Amino acid sequence: MPRKKSSVWLRGLDLLASVMAPPKKKATRRKTAAVKISTSATIKRAKRVSSSAGAPAGATPKPRSKAPEKALPGRWLRSFHSAPPTAGRLVNHLAYALYLPATSASTVNLPLVVMLHGCKQTAESFARGTRICQRAERAGFAVLLPEQAKTAHAQGCWHWHDDPANTEAPAVASLVEAIVGEYGFDAQRVYLAGISAGAGLAAALAIADPRLFAAIGLHSGPVFGAATSTMTAMSVMRRGTRDNAVQLIDARVDVNHYPGMPTVIVHGELDAVVTKRNAEQLTLQFARLNRLVDAQGELRVGEERFYSRDGADYIDYVKGGRNVVRQCIVRGLGHAWSGGDPSEPFHSARGPDATALLWNFFRRQCRIT
Repeated sequence: MPRKKSSVWLRGLDLLASVMAPPKKKATRRKTAAVKISTSATIKRAKRVSSSAGAPAGATPKPRSKAPEKALPGRWLRSFHSAPPTAGRLVNHLAYALYLPATSASTVNLPLVVMLHGCKQTAESFARGTRICQRAERAGFAVLLPEQAKTAHAQGCWHWHDDPANTEAPAVASLVEAIVGEYGFDAQRVYLAGISAGAGLAAALAIADPRLFAAIGLHSGPVFGAATSTMTAMSVMRRGTRDNAVQLIDARVDVNHYPGMPTVIVHGELDAVVTKRNAEQLTLQFARLNRLVDAQGELRVGEERFYSRDGADYIDYVKGGRNVVRQCIVRGLGHAWSGGDPSEPFHSARGPDATALLWNFFRRQCRIT
């Protein structure tokens, strides 16, 4: 008897959630004294361990609602935004966190960095793992962290693939516009970054609404335009696209009229959730959007620079002395934020500090309107 389509889709969704989960560490055996421990004592001990700063080996840390760092002097605000309803979404509330640095007396004309978390992350865990608020204090910019609702996706994943009835892109765009207007941030210096599913949504946002952002950063993200469902999304994550990545862009965007989008792409060499082939294909796609390569993917203007530094291999697309697209492949890194806080899921101390890398790229970019 043939399976129902709905059961196949649900199985695919379960598989997608499982590959998004952080890898479990192998437990190490230790020699212990032959002492019997009661069940109640074991439970009490487990509670003490789970509530401490570090989670036991093999456990997935639970999201915490506290601010990213108590020691930070700036303001951490929590609220929600009511975006206009879209097809299939009559209620379009979007929770978010906003960090305002203490180093700036006024928010007027401050740059804004928008950060889109990945699956099984919250605004707080993403802020802690990337240390973005510490960077904001030093550099003088605000941070906006939209947060996916568990009612929209049980694992907290953004709907990054092409499904107009599900995607949160319009709500995020509406939130960015509202926050920029309310606080008087510099609309020409709004930057967007994301990891994994957040990177997928960031790419879709930048391509659909380039007037909002001066530059974007895509960490461990999927190639754009190749996935149209949960099942095809899984295939893209594991293998990249079998189609021509440049042709996928040309089919969706009028490149000659697209204003361009400076982009930095970071990816782990050993990423087993979103294979690094996605980063290579994304690099070509954004080189095409910035009119650096032709329809065949061949370099059209400027130059390519290849180099290695701090445990990573780089390709820079440079035009007129300005770095327009950068690809960074971090050697030995899996599906995790490079140079982040390893106590948070999907963040690793290995590799260059991706947060610093992104900001150093962003601060040289300004949207011309």
